[in-house]
Amino acid sequence: QVQLVESGGGLVQPGGSLRLSCAASGSIFSITVMGWYRQAPGKQRELVAVITSGGSTSYGDSVKGRFTISRDNDKNTAYLQMNSLKPEDTAVYYCNANGYGRNGVKYQSWDQGTQVTVSP
Repeated sequence: QVQLVESGGGLVQPGGSLRLSCAASGSIFSITVMGWYRQAPGKQRELVAVITSGGSTSYGDSVKGRFTISRDNDKNTAYLQMNSLKPEDTAVYYCNANGYGRNGVKYQSWDQGTQVTVSP
């Protein structure tokens, strides 16, 4: 199994910044894609940003130009730098990773999520 531990959420004022990190551990052979999705009350879960093992990135339209995802493959850790935060960024942010375990079986893991609240 692969476990994800996320940190860095909290309360921030509009225009402020936060940095999320997500560390994967367990029986990992490879992590193909790591990233974040978010879900606000009453809304569907949506893509925030993902990054491949080769460094290719993809962002949700609402965060392009404000959020930056990066990754340290040696540490099995991804980072999400969130700048110019808006109240509409308020949501529970979920880390996701998928790849292959040491047993050769494909996995997809989610963490419990962390709350990000953007409010004056």
